[in-house]
Amino acid sequence: MSLAIHHLSWLCCYSGTLVFSLLIYNGFLFGFLLLSVAKHLQSQHMQGALLFAILLNLKHIYLYVAPAYGVFLLRSYCFTQGNSDGSIRWRSFSPLRLLALGSIVVTVCAVSFGPFVAMGQVPQVLSRLFPFKRGLCHAYWAPNVWALYNVLDKILATLGNRLKLLNEAKLSRASMTGGLVQEFQHSVLPSVSPSVTLVCTLLSILPAVASIWRRPRGARGFLRCLLLCALGSFMFGWHVHEKAILMAILPLSLLAVENREDAGIFLVLTTTGHYSLFPLLFTPAELPIKFALMLTFTIFSFTALGRLHSQQSLLHPLEVAYLSGLVAVAITCELIFPLSPWQQKLPFLPLLLTSVYTSLGVCYSFFRLYASLLRPQQQGHRPKQL
Repeated sequence: MSLAIHHLSWLCCYSGTLVFSLLIYNGFLFGFLLLSVAKHLQSQHMQGALLFAILLNLKHIYLYVAPAYGVFLLRSYCFTQGNSDGSIRWRSFSPLRLLALGSIVVTVCAVSFGPFVAMGQVPQVLSRLFPFKRGLCHAYWAPNVWALYNVLDKILATLGNRLKLLNEAKLSRASMTGGLVQEFQHSVLPSVSPSVTLVCTLLSILPAVASIWRRPRGARGFLRCLLLCALGSFMFGWHVHEKAILMAILPLSLLAVENREDAGIFLVLTTTGHYSLFPLLFTPAELPIKFALMLTFTIFSFTALGRLHSQQSLLHPLEVAYLSGLVAVAITCELIFPLSPWQQKLPFLPLLLTSVYTSLGVCYSFFRLYASLLRPQQQGHRPKQL
């Protein structure tokens, strides 16, 4: 018994160290992303491109925002001038600047992948980077379009079963809430393949990248495009991880301090997105700290942005009602459900409720951001100084 306890203690220590290391690593990567964005805001495009190339080789999930970088640098750096109406001046194209950017990407990738090429391990690396056999969603669904798609399929399957329209064999193949990372088939709706998610993702980011190609609007236009690429990929991507929502929240925080509308969207997205991460911290011991941290950040965000934008109301009444509903979801999932008899029968019900409810807020934020992008350019609401 003592030997078993000894091994268990070492396992817990190792698991805790691994989780802590992953948190530090992801925080370090987000720092790289913000530093790269800052370099572009300062018109130091070569440094920003280098930082992003390094970031992309540190973690391939940043492919989500690569289209924003590629189109922005081609349009605003490789083309050195524009016409008076903002359209592109084709004669201003600089091959030397394109060559310089290409050399940065090639050099970083050569350093990163060179050893794997030499050892003939590139296919193995690619299979690890793009694991299409893991299924459409994680065991806990990220709050995106596919979470709503999955729950709609579940509702239709339940109705079909009650009405005797579906056979049991087909129902047994749909195991989205089984708690396993695997491929599965939908019961009623068409099953989604990786190619479908790729097409949906490309279509979701196309208006954003087309916008900065036609009218760059400077580095802040790039920042908005980067945000929409991150959020569009989160919304429609294959096997999206829940923490990828932070890739959209962080750039939006920069826009929120300059524009009142962006500040309102930020409050909805950050509150919803942060709460959607709660199931990742699932033990009772973590309950007080995760609530305390989120409550502190939420109060600070609402107070600081309210002061920054002259105490104007940043949220519509329906947005306030939706965010208030998160309180009811939290009480139900964290306090009531663990004490109910459903805990044994439907153990994944809190995950389902959390994912579906937060999906509504993320989808709403995505469409509002696109509405603000496609609206005719307006003067920014400059906030007062804190």
